[in-house]
Amino acid sequence: MKARKAAVAVAVGMAFAAAGCSSSSNNSGTPTAANTGPVTITVGCEPPTTQKAQRQMFLDDITAFEKANPNITVKGDDANPCDVPAKFTAQLAAGTEDNVFYTYFTDAQTVISSGQAADIQQYASQITNYSSILPGLQSVYKPNGTGDLYGIPVNNYSEGLVYNKTLFQKAGIASAPSTWDEVEADAKKISALGPGYIGYVDLSAQNTGGWHFAAEVFSRGGQMVTGTGDNAKAAFDNSTGLSILQMLHQMRFVDNDMGTKQGLAWSDPQQLMASGKLGMYMGAPDTVTNMHSTYNTPYTNIAMAPLPGVSSPTATLLGGDGYMFNKKDTAAQIQAGIKFLNFEFLTPGDGQFNYTRTAQQGQPVGLPEPDLFTSGSAADQQASSDEAASANVPTDNFSSFAQALGTMQLIVEPPAAQSIYAQGDKMMYAVLTNPNANLQALLDTFSNAANQILQNQ
Repeated sequence: MKARKAAVAVAVGMAFAAAGCSSSSNNSGTPTAANTGPVTITVGCEPPTTQKAQRQMFLDDITAFEKANPNITVKGDDANPCDVPAKFTAQLAAGTEDNVFYTYFTDAQTVISSGQAADIQQYASQITNYSSILPGLQSVYKPNGTGDLYGIPVNNYSEGLVYNKTLFQKAGIASAPSTWDEVEADAKKISALGPGYIGYVDLSAQNTGGWHFAAEVFSRGGQMVTGTGDNAKAAFDNSTGLSILQMLHQMRFVDNDMGTKQGLAWSDPQQLMASGKLGMYMGAPDTVTNMHSTYNTPYTNIAMAPLPGVSSPTATLLGGDGYMFNKKDTAAQIQAGIKFLNFEFLTPGDGQFNYTRTAQQGQPVGLPEPDLFTSGSAADQQASSDEAASANVPTDNFSSFAQALGTMQLIVEPPAAQSIYAQGDKMMYAVLTNPNANLQALLDTFSNAANQILQNQ
């Protein structure tokens, strides 16, 4: 989801900042001199100057990487947010992306279809721990039915329910809700605390409204799209989709526990919760990190639970990001980029998995992200052990969410997701601002727009 990465540097940029040296050809993660000739690569999503610690670590690590690999020069691209839809589309059309360019999972198939990314399948054996990466993440960068490979996933997130522990205790709520009915009931209790208290909020701007609607559909056992290619069609214009709109209408205009300010986007619920007035919102672990770093909200005040379901938590939306390679790249540039990504994102003990260093820099360790490797794999076991040893946040606040990821169905975002989400914003905004909205008509309009998008992709 693009909008969720408006403050990407904490979740992804922090990992980038921890990058060090390229791993050796035996994938040990130990820095060794490169065997390629002189080569220069640009790599996207460098931490911005506003995040001084992450930025400095990144610059220090560029120096270390180039010292260990004297024939490779790395130039970070600090354009932030890391992926702005309009800019990304323009760069893609012009072929001016970085040599190693950052993408959300939702962009991958569009990039592949555009012909602007290099097929890196012949270099797959050089990718560290690639076989341990969750299969669903691998598939993001593979066209259906082919053996081609166009990118490397480096981060995975799943949606859950973020809640204010302090308000829950104040409202007499003993545990996080596990069903949407319980969300409604708990939201009433929180809003009853007094003027200004908001039980729950949802999003409806910058593509986040359609994104959240998709997650809510999945949580209720539904689908956004069925079929693939020319046979793909919208699958949410039914009782499942309508029940979501009915719930939001009830909470917004009957229970009056969603506040009056609408048109919210990714960072807005974090600001509301940091003020001490919001009880719950749907989000991923990176929103917790951003809330802490931006508003100094103590981790002890925030907790996460699995995304509610109809009867219990059953499914949630899976998203994330990775890197692709410009089709103009030389073989040497592709291999140099892989070496950098190996250390940066794929080697336990190094880069984003160097939890000892992350903790020493005062950054959070112990949140359930990134969820990159298959549970039980050697890479996962090593990363989990290292993380536990350096944890500096109250991990119990996030344990139910982390444990649920091992049993819940994790569903990848639909094709043409960003375009579909943009249309979903219109529906969500109308539901949350118009007390007399025709919910079925709004759902029909969204479904028709989604089908048009799917037919033209």
